[in-house]
Amino acid sequence: MKRRRRTEILIQGDGRLATKLADSIAEKYECREVTAPEQGMIMVKMRESAKNSLFYMGEVLITEAKVEVSGKIGTGLLAGMDGQRARDLAVIDAAYKAQLPEASEWESLLLAEEQQIIRGKAQQQAELFETKVSFETMEV
Repeated sequence: MKRRRRTEILIQGDGRLATKLADSIAEKYECREVTAPEQGMIMVKMRESAKNSLFYMGEVLITEAKVEVSGKIGTGLLAGMDGQRARDLAVIDAAYKAQLPEASEWESLLLAEEQQIIRGKAQQQAELFETKVSFETMEV
């Protein structure tokens, strides 16, 4: 599983999964905090479709952390203020980079969480469609 997909699942899904995975690594390996979770701002770049030019839409508050596990540094970065989840993401990223045996067992958990996210989005979409108003033209 690619890093981007894995990170999206861990951010959008239930935070308990990221904590569970990170704790399983922290119990067996030494996790050295390179950078404590800290907040910052990043500029969001967008492409304007008519002129096909880039512009900065605005700033987004982020939380970033870096952790070293078995000589590999992992990075956790997410929008908002969630230091614990940023640290968990960093530990998980480092575990994948270090190719720890535990990381190879996580794919089924991540895929199950992804399915849960998809079901939740589908349910939310269905709820939105229930409130949709049908406007019909009246013929005279």
